[in-house]
Amino acid sequence: MKNTKIKDSAGLTFVEITIVAAIIMLLAAILIPNINKNRIIANETSAQASLKSISTAFENYVTANHVYPTDTDDLLTANPPYIYLDYFNSHVHNGYIFSATLSNSTYSVVATPTGPNQGIKSFTITTGGFLSENP
Repeated sequence: MKNTKIKDSAGLTFVEITIVAAIIMLLAAILIPNINKNRIIANETSAQASLKSISTAFENYVTANHVYPTDTDDLLTANPPYIYLDYFNSHVHNGYIFSATLSNSTYSVVATPTGPNQGIKSFTITTGGFLSENP
């Protein structure tokens, strides 16, 4: 009969644990910047889409009233409202804050990121729906 030894296995060695930890750190170093980059791209795309929606609301308002609103609340309180979401009043929407400069003949709305992890670019949309990227 053959004498077989049973190996006493108490767990992982220090070297094995170190290798596993190094692999996990390497994967994290590769994946985390990509996740942040994708979030920034998504937030910037969302800000541009929001500006286009806001511009459409202004253009619809001027078509119905022959002047642009001088207060963003006019877009929300009309019956029916021209927009349903209050982008202004210091609310953060997908990492961006929106501010408006209004007169009865023009408008300018700026979307500014709240931080470098939320967005890199700011955007402006002006009378007629002209969207531009700010440096």
